[in-house]
Amino acid sequence: MKSDAVVNFANQSGAVEIRQVDPPKIGDDDVLLEVANVGVCGSDLHQWTANHSWPVNYPVVLGHEFGGRIVQVGKHVDHWNVDDRVVSETAAIISQDNPMTRRGLYNLDPTRKGFGYGVNGAMTRFVKVPARILHHVPDSLPMEHACLTEPCCVAYNAVVRNANIEPGDRIVVMGPGTIGILCAAMAKLCGAQVAIVGLESDSHRLKIAQQYGCETIIGDVEPWARERDGLGCDGVIDAAGASATLQIAMQIVRPAGWISKVGWGPQPLGFNLDPLVQKNVRLQGSFSHNWPIWERVVALLASGQLDVAPIVGGVWPLDQWHEAFEKMHQGDVVKSVLAPK
Repeated sequence: MKSDAVVNFANQSGAVEIRQVDPPKIGDDDVLLEVANVGVCGSDLHQWTANHSWPVNYPVVLGHEFGGRIVQVGKHVDHWNVDDRVVSETAAIISQDNPMTRRGLYNLDPTRKGFGYGVNGAMTRFVKVPARILHHVPDSLPMEHACLTEPCCVAYNAVVRNANIEPGDRIVVMGPGTIGILCAAMAKLCGAQVAIVGLESDSHRLKIAQQYGCETIIGDVEPWARERDGLGCDGVIDAAGASATLQIAMQIVRPAGWISKVGWGPQPLGFNLDPLVQKNVRLQGSFSHNWPIWERVVALLASGQLDVAPIVGGVWPLDQWHEAFEKMHQGDVVKSVLAPK
């Protein structure tokens, strides 16, 4: 029986619509997941507006932040059963022989294809998922929160694995979108003093960031960054991605500090990188996540140490996807969640 799906069908602005799709056929190592909730990611919005910088396998069902219930298991699948509550990683296709995969860093496998751009994603009722990327969801964790494990893992990788935070560090987060706010929350969990900076148009989202104990700044963050001893903040997490925010990060970070860049931005830089050399600053890219990160983040969510409730701006039925997208695109909410059933 066909189901509704939110499909990105061409590389042009607005080329997203509801279409009827057949339920996927699973392989021996897959499960069929009935989607309970799926988060709307900034990358879904970028594909909707056609200002993305990655290849897309059109037409494709959007959605890579999802969780639900297993309704079918492949014959080679062990340790998973029908009715298990699960969330899924994004690495739908990887090469087991790639050197990065062999190191456990399959998120950096250049042949990797993810849900929502490389293969059909979860903005529909059923999605095919390799069993190797599933994680159990405790009954105590609501699925509308569990489905946001993925952006929390992006933040964990950027802040915990690819940065160098010590308790008492002063950390600036550039950009109060979903990833920026979650990065700020992770930095607070690490014991940092955190300021998150945005524009006047970000005021609503900055107020949400305050619920995580962060200082919020509109405009010039340099006085806060230099407040302690005049040298700058210990680290910067660039979750905005624009060239201008990286330039600001280079200005406000202290000598021997670090910048963790998790935000995407296709614009050329147009400025000198010599301050990185002069100040002996480490510039670190951060992409995606892997198995141990997911296990830790699920534990943080289940324990309540990390609470995503403040960023959830609402749950919309699938046929109201356009409103959910618009709410995020306009900055009215930090995160929209869809309910396909």
